[in-house]
Amino acid sequence: MRISEASRVSGVSARSLRYYEDEGLIVPGRFSNGYRDYCRSTIDRVLVIRSLLESGLPVRLIKEVLPHLTDGPDDVGTDVVCAEFLHEVRSYRDRLAARIADLSAQRAALDAYLREVRPTDA
Repeated sequence: MRISEASRVSGVSARSLRYYEDEGLIVPGRFSNGYRDYCRSTIDRVLVIRSLLESGLPVRLIKEVLPHLTDGPDDVGTDVVCAEFLHEVRSYRDRLAARIADLSAQRAALDAYLREVRPTDA
């Protein structure tokens, strides 16, 4: 699919798709006329990137961790990584866990409210 359709399907702007490509996060194919060609797996990768960015992980860390998140559990290597990188990824994971806990608590509060409230006839 071309960039306009990829943008629509993924919910990511064409500008962001070009940025992800410039940063080496995605590598879309090319048509003979030079237009980008986005396949389903590239769109799936874009959705992972978007989620990581929205969660606060910087692009420089996404570049390092993305292959391990999208290649599957059997492909994770035994790469030697620096302690600072591992600290940043753990910190990100901990922030994500805290957000999940907060959202779960908010959902539980809304569920409790919905169980107790009685609708009014409009």
